[in-house]
Amino acid sequence: MTPKKSPSQEISRLALWFVLFSIITFLSGCTSSNRISGFFYYRLNSTPSTVDPALIADVSGASVAAKLFNGLVRLDDNLSVAPDIAERWKISGDGLRYVFFLRRDVQFSNGRGVRARDFKASFERVLNSGTRSPNVWVFDKVEGAQAYREGRAGDVAGFRVIDDYTFEIKLKRPFSPFLSMLTTTPAYVVAVDGSLCLGTGPFNLASWMPGRELVLERKDHYFDGRAKVRGIVYRIIPEDLTAITEFEVGNLDVISLPATAYSRFRNDKKWSSLIISMRGLNTYYLGMNTSKPPFDDPQIRKAVASAVDTKKILRTFYENRGRPAAGPVPDLLRSWKLDNVRDNGGYDPQKAREIIKNSGVSGMRVHLYITADQDVVDLAEIIQSYLSDAGIEVVLRQLEWSAFKEAVNRGEPELFWLSWWADYPDPENFLFPLFHSSNSGPAGNRTRYCNKTVDALIEQGQFSINKNDRKTFYKQAEELIIKDAPAVFFWHRTDFMVKQPWVKGYKVFPIYTMDKGMEIEGRDSL
Repeated sequence: MTPKKSPSQEISRLALWFVLFSIITFLSGCTSSNRISGFFYYRLNSTPSTVDPALIADVSGASVAAKLFNGLVRLDDNLSVAPDIAERWKISGDGLRYVFFLRRDVQFSNGRGVRARDFKASFERVLNSGTRSPNVWVFDKVEGAQAYREGRAGDVAGFRVIDDYTFEIKLKRPFSPFLSMLTTTPAYVVAVDGSLCLGTGPFNLASWMPGRELVLERKDHYFDGRAKVRGIVYRIIPEDLTAITEFEVGNLDVISLPATAYSRFRNDKKWSSLIISMRGLNTYYLGMNTSKPPFDDPQIRKAVASAVDTKKILRTFYENRGRPAAGPVPDLLRSWKLDNVRDNGGYDPQKAREIIKNSGVSGMRVHLYITADQDVVDLAEIIQSYLSDAGIEVVLRQLEWSAFKEAVNRGEPELFWLSWWADYPDPENFLFPLFHSSNSGPAGNRTRYCNKTVDALIEQGQFSINKNDRKTFYKQAEELIIKDAPAVFFWHRTDFMVKQPWVKGYKVFPIYTMDKGMEIEGRDSL
């Protein structure tokens, strides 16, 4: 049973909203005069660590970089691979060679034209060990990539400049997700000028004040037309209450609705028609460290999956702001029906208590690591209550994001709450990084799950050219993962944004790299 909030919790929350209401009332009509005319204002909850495509490892940085850079290909609104700087391409019948034919009208922000050699240099920069890129996985299947990284070759044999506007990539063996992977940020082309990375995108980075804001200015001569706003300002606002206040007085053009404000905006006639939703390509999960007791025992992991009523939590606490997750692959990407497995949300508290009691771990204390975000804290308390009822004592440990991520990467906690968001729209992106044993730890497999049969199935899917064969391998891999229960899969989140009445052309994209900022219009757009 989902526990109710205590009276003191309810009073605290009411007090916060009273303060917020008072601030809004005071500020109403006092929209900041510091807004730049014709610029669109977003909120980021943290400062991006970098906007260098080779080094980006966070959604915030990638969202900004998508407006500064381009790749050979991009994703269209149907999540299909579409032309970007490459106006067309061809793939050999054996799936090994990709030849890209480049547009001739693309320039870096310094006015220099883009050539095929720029892609070769950009991609080798990602692979160069001196760059220390966390994104070498995008190109590690390219012929000669390993030899180059190890210093045994002066360049990557699989990157070939045929002429100024023709670029070839050769793989070591067929790799089905490769074209989709070329839509990600590490595959953007850059021109390195000292400490700066010059891009080809519709905007230039005008200024960056860490902890305060990033300002982008529109390019007047972008190869794909001109953006409708003069520029974009990303304001760094960590606190949700502050962001909501800034939005309601008109200092932000659009915000993502936090859980604490969702019902209020949804039920407000002024804002309800201005809420936009998008079914996200993500999976939220309770991870179990399979390398540490008691979760090295698959029976205990299955007991945890049975102990938590994920569907009720989704319906009540999470207010149906997502879809139930049957497994790691999002519903929008799964093209198969799961057979002979029980949904990971199959709530059976009696079964959970029996397994835990019979396994001799009843009363055992484990640590659940979480970030300090209030939504996560509230959810963790609910999970804590369910597992307590099943016989496992859960101690919550809150950490700020970087410390949390480092601890989870080291394998410190027994339990942790995380989500995984698609970098590219392929089921492989939710199977290989999260559950292949080669990625144990920081590379993505933070549950440290190891099943050689699952490894083999994922690899067969990766290397299969035939779409139906690939689907069969991924289906079998996902079913085994669900049975082994290295995680409890809760939901695939639906994003809810609210925009100002004057905003036009704004869309929510399922993958952050899709938003180039070309169609949005705000106040005084030119």
